Amino acid sequence: MGSKQEELEAIVQRKNYDIVANMETRWDDLHNWAAAMDGYELFRRDRKGRKGSGVVLCVNECFGCLELNDGDDRVECLWVRIRGKANKADIMVGFCHRPPNQDEEAGKIFYKQLGEVSRSLVLVLVGDFNLPDVYWKYNTAERNQSRRFLACVEDNFLTQLVREPAREGTLLDLLLANREGLVGDVMVGSRLGHSDDEMRVFNSRRSKEGGSAELLPWTSTEQALACLGAWLAASLGRQS
Repeated sequence: MGSKQEELEAIVQRKNYDIVANMETRWDDLHNWAAAMDGYELFRRDRKGRKGSGVVLCVNECFGCLELNDGDDRVECLWVRIRGKANKADIMVGFCHRPPNQDEEAGKIFYKQLGEVSRSLVLVLVGDFNLPDVYWKYNTAERNQSRRFLACVEDNFLTQLVREPAREGTLLDLLLANREGLVGDVMVGSRLGHSDDEMRVFNSRRSKEGGSAELLPWTSTEQALACLGAWLAASLGRQS
């Protein structure tokens, strides 16, 4: 594994993040992620027909969680329901990677999954969706597949919160939520190792003290890092 992988693991252990998501994982059978990510429950979805690709979601063991898996591996998407404590509601966390050449059938499967999970739960969805032609300011797009994605976002009452592109002026990395006021202040942050992909940092509007709580970054492509950190601590009632 490269230095970025080692840096990611070191950051996770040092910061004690609540959730870590790693995209296009380049799995090495000799590398034991479960051991390296001690204290986390690991969920994994490999890309069908392509070794060394897929998505991984690691959830801090302090949370009870359950993966929703319909057994269809044609989409690179993980859905994990995280149980709230005390009087806190459960939250669904989705982490997805949409390859640029994803076929129409895989898209239909993803839209069906999204509709089912967003129907009754608070949802936060992050990932790289590879839809460079979407103009989020006006919710318009050139390609049919991008317009279908926009229609799905609208049908499920999702709001896209990333405004500043991280790579070559193109907005590929998205953060969507189906409740107003959950997340704010999304910005471009630092990079992981020598990666060209910049981390995103966003803040919670639901901290225990009522102000903003620091949230943790994610990048995309070869080493994607998506951390929901203090927002989950506030929203789910984690005791620090």
